[in-house]
Amino acid sequence: MGNRRLFSALGNLFTTFGSAVTAPRAMEAGRKPRSDDLRTLGMDPAIFNRIGRF
Repeated sequence: MGNRRLFSALGNLFTTFGSAVTAPRAMEAGRKPRSDDLRTLGMDPAIFNRIGRF
């Protein structure tokens, strides 16, 4: 079980880091970030869409 837990934690780390890079880059390019990336970062996509500018 130890190796599985380690690989799972590493996978989650890479997923979170990827979302932390992808979401702001989409906003800088004038696009809406993917809902999956926002959820990974702990943001509600429906509330994020109400901001109006990105």
